[in-house]
Amino acid sequence: MKPEILLIEPMMPEVEAQLDAAYRVHRLFQAKDPAALVAEIAPAVRGIATGGAHGVANNVFDALPNLEIIAINGIGTDAVDLERARARGVRVTTTPGVLIDDVADLALGLMLAVSRRICVADRFAREGRWPHAHLPLSAKVSGKRLGVFGLGHVGRAIARRAEGFGMPIAYSERHPVEVAYRFVPQLDELARDSDFLVVAANAGPETHGIVNRQVLDALGPQGVLINVARGSIVDEEALVAALVEGRLGGAGLDVFAHEPNVPEALWKMDNVVLLPHQASATVETRRAMADLVLANLAAHFSGKELPTPVV
Repeated sequence: MKPEILLIEPMMPEVEAQLDAAYRVHRLFQAKDPAALVAEIAPAVRGIATGGAHGVANNVFDALPNLEIIAINGIGTDAVDLERARARGVRVTTTPGVLIDDVADLALGLMLAVSRRICVADRFAREGRWPHAHLPLSAKVSGKRLGVFGLGHVGRAIARRAEGFGMPIAYSERHPVEVAYRFVPQLDELARDSDFLVVAANAGPETHGIVNRQVLDALGPQGVLINVARGSIVDEEALVAALVEGRLGGAGLDVFAHEPNVPEALWKMDNVVLLPHQASATVETRRAMADLVLANLAAHFSGKELPTPVV
C-alpha cells in the first residue's frame, strides 16, 4: 500500500502528479472542512508536504499520531514547531541551496524598483500620460550604502551582487563572520549607516519584530527597507506608520506579517513595491525545490538517509 501523506499547499502540477504516483495524497488546501479531513485521515497519515510560509499548525501536527516526516518546500522552519518534532521523533527537511540566487536577485530587483520608481514609471507609460507630463526624478542605486541584516547564504549572495553596484556593504549578525564587509553589531546602528537595509535573517522568536520603530527611524526618510526574509521580522504596524508619516523613504516587500493579507495603507503608495511572496518563484528554482521534497520523502519511506534534514 502507498504511504499516506497530507499536502498542505499546492505544488507544481507535475510534482503533484509524482506525489500521486508514489503516495496516497490528501490535499488539505482543497478541503471544504480542513479540520474534518484531518480528523478522518489522522491515523493513516505518515508524512506531510508543505511550504515554508504555511508550515504545519500545531493542532494539525498534534492530530496526526503516526506522523513520521515533514518535508518543507522552502528554507524557513519558523512555521513548524521543531521542538515538537524532536520530542516526537518526527523528521523535518527543507530545500536549502537551490533558492539562494533567486532570492538575492529579487532583493536587488526590489532595490531598483523602489529607488528608480520602475512600477510608477510603468503605470505612467501604460496610462498614456507620457505625452502630457513628466515623471519626477528618481534616486540612484549604484554607490549607495547597503546594510544586510542576516549574512547567511542569501545575505552573502545579496552582498556579492551589490558589490557590482559599487555599494559599500555592512552587516549585522549575532557574531562577526569571515568576510570583507563591515560588521555592525547593533541593528539600529546598521540602519543609521545605510541607504538600503535588506532583511535576509532567519525568522524566529529572537528576531520577531526586531526591525522596529527605532530601526526604521534610524534608516530615516531617505532610507529604503527591503524584506525578502519573513514578514514577522519587521514590526508591520511600525513600518506602515513610518511610511504613512514620511519617516521612512520607501520599502520593497516580498513578505508580510499576515500573509496573504497586505496592509491596505500600502496599496497606493508610490514609494512602496509589493510582491506576493515571489522570491523563489521561478520555474527553475521551484522545480529544484520540489525535487528535494520528493527526494526527502522517497528516502524516508525507503529507509535511506535524508538528503537535507533539519531535525
